[in-house]
Amino acid sequence: MTDEIQQAKATVLNWQKSTDSAKLADLATVMAAFTTDDYLWRGVHPFHEQNGPDSVIRAFYTPFRTAFSAVQRRQDIFFAAKNEIDGFSSVWVVSMGHFLGLFDKPFVGIPPHQKIAMLRYAEFHKIEEGKLVETALFIDLLHLMAQVGLTPISSQTGMHLVQPGPHSHDGLLFDPQAKQDGEATLALINRMIGDINHHGQFSTPQEELRQCWHEDMLWWGPTGIGATFTIERYIQQHQRPFRTQNEGRRFNGHICRMAEGQYGGFFGWPNLSLKPTGGYLGMPPYHDYADMRVVDIYRREGDKLAENWIFIDMLHFLNMQGQDILKQI
Repeated sequence: MTDEIQQAKATVLNWQKSTDSAKLADLATVMAAFTTDDYLWRGVHPFHEQNGPDSVIRAFYTPFRTAFSAVQRRQDIFFAAKNEIDGFSSVWVVSMGHFLGLFDKPFVGIPPHQKIAMLRYAEFHKIEEGKLVETALFIDLLHLMAQVGLTPISSQTGMHLVQPGPHSHDGLLFDPQAKQDGEATLALINRMIGDINHHGQFSTPQEELRQCWHEDMLWWGPTGIGATFTIERYIQQHQRPFRTQNEGRRFNGHICRMAEGQYGGFFGWPNLSLKPTGGYLGMPPYHDYADMRVVDIYRREGDKLAENWIFIDMLHFLNMQGQDILKQI
């Protein structure tokens, strides 16, 4: 299995190098070399699902490369593993960090400022026979808006930051990792998910979180919610608003859940459906279900989780509530 994992990593690293350095006019040739004809690509609103490399180039890469010049991938986390959701039969590779570029032209309606911009990203790639067959790319467009002075969600409970990589600076797992380390990370993530889904069994939120989290946990939330530090501030600045201002939470499952070494994560499409009846994120109450497409990436330290990077398709979640943020710019 180690060879299969390492080969998948090599495929994605070669794909990154080739696509990141290719001119836009050459991107179709490069993408065709690394993807299958039925390549399935999932992106946040307004990109959504695209089929085939040409469709992905039209929908995402052309507007992205047109808007940003001199783009640099600044990768903080990279790992690969078998996917628990399909019985550990498929291999996926995760990459997370920022795209740094000069924001020179409008991007999906967001006005440029001709300065450096940092676009948060997380990618999940499914690899078969040396090619990408599926990709999920989450980017934080609200984070980009904040960098040009736009704050459509003014009641953010956490802190807006250009988010760093792991505190331990060991997130790039280019080399093979001990199998037992990944198994321990995945087991801890699954236990944490179980605690969330059955949080009523605990007497306090603090008791719930201390089962799986270090006291000085770092929760790197998406713009619109923000980042927070320590169990107490996480409860105050995310968990309590989320649980008290949303009702009818439904867990829809994950497409991929995996771990290697001290790192693991998952994404869903969507993960959650809920009713934001309490004016969540400062928006008007909404009494029907809205979907949350979410990426969570974790770092384990010892027997507990230390850090969590979260990407939510916030624009899709709000759009389902009748709030088209891009049209309001």
